[in-house]
Amino acid sequence: MSSTAKIKWTLNNIAKTDDRQVANMSVDEMAKAGDFHRSFPQYEVTPLTRLSSLASHLGLKRLYVKDESYRFGLNAFKVLGGSYAIARYIAKELGKDVSQVPYQVLTSDSLRKEFGQATFFTATDGNHGRGVAWAANKLGQKCVVRMPKGTTRTRLENIAKENATVTIEDLNYDDCVRMAAREAAATEHGIMVQDTAWEGYEEIPTWIMQGYGTLATEADRQLEADESRPTHIFIQAGVGSLAGAVIGYFANRFKEDPPVMVVVEANAADCLYRSAMQADGSRIDVTGDMLTIMAGLACGEANTVSWDILRNHADAFVSCPDWVSANGTRIYGSPLRGDKQVISGESGSVTMGLLHAVMTKPEYADLKKALRLDQNSEVLLVSSEGDTDPERYHEITWEGLCGSDKDPFASI
Repeated sequence: MSSTAKIKWTLNNIAKTDDRQVANMSVDEMAKAGDFHRSFPQYEVTPLTRLSSLASHLGLKRLYVKDESYRFGLNAFKVLGGSYAIARYIAKELGKDVSQVPYQVLTSDSLRKEFGQATFFTATDGNHGRGVAWAANKLGQKCVVRMPKGTTRTRLENIAKENATVTIEDLNYDDCVRMAAREAAATEHGIMVQDTAWEGYEEIPTWIMQGYGTLATEADRQLEADESRPTHIFIQAGVGSLAGAVIGYFANRFKEDPPVMVVVEANAADCLYRSAMQADGSRIDVTGDMLTIMAGLACGEANTVSWDILRNHADAFVSCPDWVSANGTRIYGSPLRGDKQVISGESGSVTMGLLHAVMTKPEYADLKKALRLDQNSEVLLVSSEGDTDPERYHEITWEGLCGSDKDPFASI
């Protein structure tokens, strides 16, 4: 491997579609999810942290980060999608609207008698499975979770604490998805709750993406309260569900003049970037082990619902080596004087690492220019997870794992 892994990027020149999926991420649809989440006793709006000193240092007008490490005490945003999808599924089975099944109804004895008990299956690199398991446990349902090889014991144990059946398989993420889907199909009242979509399986993933819309809605209101309107949004992607939700929301919110919206991936699993490079609208899969410290982004097959949104509304696709994420984690963790510290895990910090590289490294001046980043830019980032793998977090922040511009696995 080269000792200097570089950031790769392309502007969006993909053939457009009839854009039918973006309507599912409308402001009204996202508001339904927000109303549902507010019914949980654990609900609190997560912080939108303004990093004024860093913005000045980078030559930006404003810089904000939506800090999802505070979400429901689970250290990541994923629970928003899994909980909402489970609620939508139960509501549909009972012939009700989701507004009729808030938390207190879902956890009631009467609903348990009416609905019975289902087994929710999923595959995960960590955060999604934990969110589904947490929601199923809170609602008195069963949960089975399959995890790919390379998953840490910490991530598995966090899921097991939620009374889920959970295993680490000798498979990559996408093969674990297929395994869980087969098991769900073979189980009485078994339901697949997956944060990716494929032909024939799009309804539940759409609900999951709408659940993620709660963080977008919160961020929008928080920005408005600070008299800010984002000119740029950088959002990370694995299968693309979070990216599709956030970009879909803001494309609807600012239809006439949307922000510049950038999709950011791990280069070991950059299926969206590769698809964008091909530019004919087809999806390019990434196979193999997909080794990266960004465990939550190690997904090689794009969500079909999200892909339709991203190809129509994203402005650029960027593929990042691991050092970009590691730098982002360290920047968040060691703030400039006056800024607040953000604890951001590897999958949460890659957008910060990218923004810093683009604004400070001469070799990425062409990307900076292409994205029109300057002293008038107001940038929104999402730190999608905290230190969900504390050992890896300390390796990065204390021991310098994946130092700047190094081979992604040179120091592992």
